[in-house]
This record gives sequence, structure tokens and C-alpha cells, in this order.
Amino acid sequence: MRGGGERSLSLAPGETASRQRSDAATLRRLLPYLWQYKGRVLAAIAFMVGAKLANVGVPLLLKRLVDAMTLPAGGSAALLVVPVGLLLAYGALRLTNSVFNELRELVFAKATHGAARAIALKTFEHLHGLSLRFHLERQTGGMTRDIERGVRGIESLVSFALFNLAATLVEVLLVLFILARQFDIWFAVITLTALVLYIAFTVAITQWRIQFRRQANQFDSAAHSKAIDSLLNYETVKYFNNEQFEARRYDESLEQLRRAQLKARSTLGLLNSGQQLIIAVGLVAMLWRATEGVAAGRMTIGDLVMVNAFMIQIYIPLNFLGVIYREIKQNLTDLDKMFTLMDKEQEVADAPGAQALHTNGPVDLRFENVHFAYDPARPILRGVSFDVPAGHKVAVVGPSGAGKSTLARLLFRFYDVGPEGGRILIAGQDIRRVTQASVRRAIGIVPQDTVLFNDTVAYNIRYGRPDASDAEVESAARAAHIHDFIMGTPAGYATMVGERGLKLSGGEKQRVAIARTLLKDPPILVFDEATSALDSHNERAIQAELKSAARGKTTLVIAHRLSTVVDAHEILVMEQGQIVERGTHLQLLAARGRYARMWALQQSAEPAAAPSEPESVTD
Repeated sequence: MRGGGERSLSLAPGETASRQRSDAATLRRLLPYLWQYKGRVLAAIAFMVGAKLANVGVPLLLKRLVDAMTLPAGGSAALLVVPVGLLLAYGALRLTNSVFNELRELVFAKATHGAARAIALKTFEHLHGLSLRFHLERQTGGMTRDIERGVRGIESLVSFALFNLAATLVEVLLVLFILARQFDIWFAVITLTALVLYIAFTVAITQWRIQFRRQANQFDSAAHSKAIDSLLNYETVKYFNNEQFEARRYDESLEQLRRAQLKARSTLGLLNSGQQLIIAVGLVAMLWRATEGVAAGRMTIGDLVMVNAFMIQIYIPLNFLGVIYREIKQNLTDLDKMFTLMDKEQEVADAPGAQALHTNGPVDLRFENVHFAYDPARPILRGVSFDVPAGHKVAVVGPSGAGKSTLARLLFRFYDVGPEGGRILIAGQDIRRVTQASVRRAIGIVPQDTVLFNDTVAYNIRYGRPDASDAEVESAARAAHIHDFIMGTPAGYATMVGERGLKLSGGEKQRVAIARTLLKDPPILVFDEATSALDSHNERAIQAELKSAARGKTTLVIAHRLSTVVDAHEILVMEQGQIVERGTHLQLLAARGRYARMWALQQSAEPAAAPSEPESVTD
């Protein structure tokens, strides 16, 4: 459907700039997806705690090992049995730590990937459920980038938050308890003070630096959107020789991205230097107190080694705290963007308790005093009323922007008319009171602008009814007069049609669209300039097939070429959203009104119009 003059570029109702929810709210939104695997979650936490207990046990064994190696004068060599046993225990603890970590990853992998899959699928389904208005205004490149980062962010978020941050916290608490219990309270106070200063400094600086990462993501999405849009419109770029123009636009976004990334990189030095200063001061204070304890005889050499080992074990993961915190914040931001997509309000939604459309028996179509506007300031339809009795063919003609294609959009419930906007009924049922899926199952359309999937010809025809057999696909192709063309290609029905079907000519794409609609075989047919891309010879052949396919079906034809609708039971002439004339072809000619003038104008131009199809590139 073309309808370029009928679209509104305004935002959907209630759509505003996205507001970032709090991190806690984003986590609460994520938890139900993970909790579906609660057994695995609990097992992973248990393995994480077990790994940390084993890790904390290593310095304790190291202390005993060092102390045991200090043999008294004249001591027996048999005493070396103790250090050997400690050495074996030391190795066992190291191995246990590694095994528990691997088991944790193995057990939790299904939960992480399962949650990512569930959220990605729900987002995909929700995007398909949004109205046409959203999809006309979206930026495909940026949106797909948000989804990609969101899915990747789920896995990173769980890994960083649960297995790095939470695991480090568990280990710190265990170390503080051991230091306070085994030595004096000042060891725990020094450690805790250093940790608090370290964490506060890291969080403050990282929070300040996040703005640069956020800007970088925005510029990255903008650059990706420009690249995707330019590549999708490859032919238009070539037609106007604008390769350099597109390259400059893309490079401007890349330059903005580079500057944001440089700001983030330059501030990283400040973060690292501050972290190392706090760690160094904390380590010196701890070792000074331990050394003093050894000198005073309150502590052994083993105690000194143990304190040093504890500090190293704690501070090594803390070295990455800035990275971990930044990644967690960024992952939460990316996840929030995907949740924001999921929260986009469905402008067209099924009514509570909506039932399926009943199409048993004759299926008629009725528009009752329909008013509609994409933008309240610019009405498109103004009180349109007409009937299409079961098995009849009604055509709608008129100039561009009259509202013809809007009729088809409303019929498919791409938009809904408001409570005061009249009614659209199929088989006597208001389509707002039944499910959208059942309405669309009952209607088949051949649009003016056919867009195909980047797959085979057979796949695109079978899309009308995915469970159709090969024989049924071939029968539909024959009816649409495209079978001979398909068989003339090297790959036959396995021929790839390219991105948006660009490897086919306009007429070939339209015949594929006709074939898949014939394969769907619905009770209602909508032809929106269905043969506009065909030459005169093929148009006459397919018009006969369309007439045969429409026999016994309720058919709405939206046309510009009047010669294609002369056999309609009724022809409606629309101007500025209103029906200004109606009747059969002969009645309208006899009335000598708007239709008659359009007919005379097209007849006088007919000899000059000898359209030829662009060549396809499938050979």
C-alpha cells in the first residue's frame, strides 16, 4: 500500500522520550525470568559460596604450612609429614575452588541463556504486536542494536553482578570475620575502611564516567541506523550519485562516537590511579600492623603471610571493581532500553475476552460512518459508509491522498477507529470486538508495494500458508502466471529473491504477492493496485486469474487504473476522505461526473502508456 500522502509523522499517543527506570526496577523486571530456573539459581549460589569458602581456606592453610616449616632445633625429620599433608590439602582447596567455579558456570548457563531467549522472544513478539504507526517511525538499525545489546547485557549482568560482585562481597565478609576473630579488631577496621573508601571512590568516578559510555552508545546506534538505512536504499544512493554524501553522514556519527570514547578512555586513568593509591595505603597499614605483631611476638611469620595473602585475594578482584560496576550499570542501561521497547503501548490491542471472528457462511463487509485521522489536526476519512455484500466486488478509486489505502489499513486493524469514529463490520461483527489474528486470517491482500523476505521464491509464496505442500505452492504460482519464470531460473523455486526482493522485477514481485494471497485462500480479498507493476499483456492475463480467484469471495479493490475495475458490482469515487460518487461503471459514465472525467483522461492517455517491466537479476 502506498498511501504516502495519508501518513502522519506525529508520535503515537502517549509516546514520549524514553525515561530510564531505576536499576532496582530493571533488576526486579529481570528476576522472574531467572527465577523460572530457581533450582539452577540456588545450585549456582551454593557452588559460588563453596568456591569462596575454599578460596578463603587457602591462606589459612598457607599460614599453617609456613608455621609448620619452622622446625625447632634438633627436630625430627618425621615432622615433615605435617607440611606434606598441608601441601596436599592446599592443592585440594585450590582444585575445589576451580571445580566449584566451573560447576557454577555449567549449572547457571541454562538459566542465563534461557532468560535471554525468553526476553528476546517476548520483545520480538511485542514489536510485531505494535501498530503500524510505531513501525513507520522506528529506526530499524538503532532498534535492532538496542535488542542486541539488551540480550548480550543479560548474560554479562548476571555474570558480573552474581559471580563477581556478590562473590567478592561474600569473600570480604569471610575475611573480615577471620581477621577480627583471630587477631585484633584493628585488622578488620583497616581492611573495612580501605574497602569502603575504595568502593565509594570507584562508584563516584564510574558514575561520572557513565555519561560518556551512554553518549557513545547513542552515537553508535545513530551510526548503525545511518549505515543500515543507506544500505537498504542502495539503489537510490546510486541513482543520485550520493555515495560520498552517505559516507560523510556516516563518518560524522563515527567521529562523534570516537570523541565520546576518547573522553571515557582519558578519565579511566584517574580512576585507576585513585584505586591503586587506596589499595597501597591499605596494604601498607595492614602489613605494618602485622609486622609489628610479629616483632612483639603476638603473631607468627605464618600469620604475616596469611594477612598478606588475604589482602591480595581481596584486592585483586577489587582492581576490576570499576570495570565491573561500569559494566553492570551499562548492562542495566542496555536491558532497560530493551524493556522500554517491551513497554511500548499497543495502540491496537484485542478487547478483553475478545473471541475469534466467525466466518462460517457468507462473509460481507461494511463500513458505517467511519471517521479517522492519523493526526487529529488532519482528518483522512470523513464519514465513509459502504457495503460489500458477500461474494461481491466493490472498487474504490480516486486521487492520491483521498483515503483509499487507509480503508485497507483500518480493515486489517493496523489502526483502530475511535469510539466515535464509526464501525467496520465483517459478517456483522465489529472488528474491534474480535481478535486481530482472526480478522487478518480472514483477509488476503495484494499490496501495491510488495516487499519480499530475503529467502527463496518458494518460501515467499508459501508465506501465505506456511503448511502448504509443494504442489499447492506450484498451483498458486501457475495461477499468478509466474511458474514459467520460476522454472526458467537455474535454481527454480529455490531461487533467492534478495533483500526485500530486489533481485526480482516489480512485476515479478507483484506476481509472487498474488500467488501467496491465492495460496492463503481467505474469504475476503483486498487488491491495492494489485497489477500496477505489470505490463498490459500480463495485466490482462492476471486480471482474468484474479477475477477467477475472487469468484464467490468478498472483494475490495483499491485502484488507480479504472480499466481494471469496470466489472465491479459497485465503484466508489473518493475525494478528500469522502465518497463523492457511487455506482456501476456504466452508471457513473452516464452521470458525467468526476468518474467520467477520470475515465476520459485515462482513455486519452492509454495509447501513450506502454509500461515495460524492469529486468530481474535472478538469471
